[in-house]
Formats: sequence, structure tokens, C-alpha cells
Amino acid sequence: MVCSRYAFVLAMCAGIVVIACKKKEESAATTTVATSTVSTATVQSTSAAPPPATTSSAAAAPAATAGSIASTEGETPGLRVDITELKRTSGGTVNLKFVLVNGTDKAFGIANHYLGDSHVSSDSYRGVSGVHLIDPVNKKKYFVVADTEKNCLCSKDVQDMAAGGKVNLWAKFPAPPPEVQKLTIEIPHFAPIDDVQIQ
Repeated sequence: MVCSRYAFVLAMCAGIVVIACKKKEESAATTTVATSTVSTATVQSTSAAPPPATTSSAAAAPAATAGSIASTEGETPGLRVDITELKRTSGGTVNLKFVLVNGTDKAFGIANHYLGDSHVSSDSYRGVSGVHLIDPVNKKKYFVVADTEKNCLCSKDVQDMAAGGKVNLWAKFPAPPPEVQKLTIEIPHFAPIDDVQIQ
């Protein structure tokens, strides 16, 4: 009788151990499946996410002008001037040629940026008579040459530029003395360009 009770208790203990082991295995399997599901879901979510949107208020900056000898940025981001010539010419003058580059995403109106100077020229509205040169040696400012009727010898009637556009401009100035080899170019609403070599 005692032996049969011990056998029964041992059988019960063995059964409990087997059941406990099975529950532990099932629990481990469930955890593994859950982890695997979470991991898979994360990977799918990451790969399905769209790339972040990018916005820009300026167009891609146009390339530098071929043959430019100096450059400066405007007060308006995206506007640039490339200097292509600063050269002594016959008649005691200096010829300045430059390219106005519109790297913004909007049209650019030269008349709205006051590149003209009504004190220098009577036809300044869409012109570049406001540009001037500075002689750092003699501390002298040179204004655009004008004729007897106060019309500038410079680009006039410049039309609005489309976004990403370029326009070639020019102006003629009195020449500094021969010993002056470099000048500063000042264009309204653009950073001054120092030490530009006269060609």
C-alpha cells in the first residue's frame, strides 16, 4: 500500500514536470514567433516608408560664366554677377562687361533693383548707370560715362529675366591713370569686388 502511494506520488511529480516543461517550450516558441513578427514588421515598415520630401526656394545655381575673371553674390540669394572684362580702350576709357545671373526660382526685374542712377543718366530706369569703379590708389570713384544729353554709355532697356536666366551687360568709364592696375567694382545690391585686374 505504501509502495503504491509512493509510485502514485512519483507518477504525479513526473507528470507535473512534463507539463511544466511543455508549457515552458510553448511559451518560448510563442516569444520567438512574436519577436520574429515584430522584427519582420519593422523591416517592412522601414522599406515601405517614402523618402522625405525636399523643398527649395531657389533654382539650381547656373554654372559659372565661361571666361569670367571675378564674381560676386547679390543681396537676394541666388543672384550673381560674373565679370568677364575690365579693359582699357581707346579714348581714355575702361570698358566693363559682366553677366547678371538669375539663379532664383522667380523672374528678376532689373528696374526693381535700381541698378541705374538718375543722377548719372536720364535713361536710368532699365539701365546699369548705377555701377561704378573705385580707384584704391588715388581714392577716386569713377561713374559711367554719359553723353551731352545725359544718356549713359551702358546697357539700357534691359528686360526682365526668367528664373535661371542670364543677361550680358556693359558700361564704359573714364580710365584711371596708367599706374593703376586694379580697381574695385561696385554694383548696387551686390557685394563689392575688390582688386580686379585691368586688362
